[in-house]
Amino acid sequence: MNVNGNRLEIEGLVAELRALRLRSLESRARLNKPPKLPSRKVLITIIDGLSAAMFPNRLGLPDLTDEGIDSYVGHTLDVTLRELQRQIRRELCFMAADDADAEEILLHASAITRAFAVTIPALRRLIDSDIQAAYEGDPAAGSIDEVLVCYPGVTAIIHQRIAHVLFGLGVRLTARMITEIAHSATGIDIHPGAQIGESFFIDHGTGVVIGETAVIGRHVRLYQAVTLGAKRFAKDADGVLTKGYPRHPIVEDDVVIYAGATILGRVTIGQGSTIGGNVWLTESVAPGSIVTQSRAHHSEILTKKEPPVYSESPVNH
Repeated sequence: MNVNGNRLEIEGLVAELRALRLRSLESRARLNKPPKLPSRKVLITIIDGLSAAMFPNRLGLPDLTDEGIDSYVGHTLDVTLRELQRQIRRELCFMAADDADAEEILLHASAITRAFAVTIPALRRLIDSDIQAAYEGDPAAGSIDEVLVCYPGVTAIIHQRIAHVLFGLGVRLTARMITEIAHSATGIDIHPGAQIGESFFIDHGTGVVIGETAVIGRHVRLYQAVTLGAKRFAKDADGVLTKGYPRHPIVEDDVVIYAGATILGRVTIGQGSTIGGNVWLTESVAPGSIVTQSRAHHSEILTKKEPPVYSESPVNH
């Protein structure tokens, strides 16, 4: 092969890459079990398929007739759920012990897929509430249909709501890949573990970060560049970072958080509060509070108890 007049020795490159690959596998004790992870490209088609099944007239085929919609939805679900099962199986195989039974893994993947499938109507209802909240909350929204097909916040929340169900069913890698697909497309980073109530609206959205253990109530509105992040990391007696403990904010019902606000740690933003733009907040505020930059340090503090901490870094982990 010639590139700009220089001959590339493909066989030599292949050999060097093989050596690097084997060294990496050996360092991770996976030499006899190379990882076969879920496919990002396939997961994109799965999200497209699920979205089309939930919203066939707007996200499905352009020439659907009333007589053909149910057949299209049924076929789309069948194909999409079969592929989802295959991707779930790949993750389970990757996570399983070397002596795991392949048939048991297949049965487990099937059970997870069935458990996910029965939630699809509820997901549609929940996403409907998000779309309605966006339409009602944005005077620039011309129609419900425009919100669904144009708004990046809706795209991100569709991915997160699907991923959240899968996260709860134990396929955490697949779930994380789904939300990262939306992150790449929209600039909105929502961890699949975050708990989000109905009628959630992210306006504009670029730069929004919502961490794994965040809890968001009903009818909450966020603007661009809002961070609901972790303030500190707890460590165990051996100095290893503790996993899974609550470390992100709780945002109660009917809260509005304006652009650029950063809220860190396991603090509570009380119901009906408004957090102004560019506020840096690491303390809880009472229901009905209005917090702006000039008043942030005067806000009423609620007593909170946090785990022991050893470092500070506002990140989404």
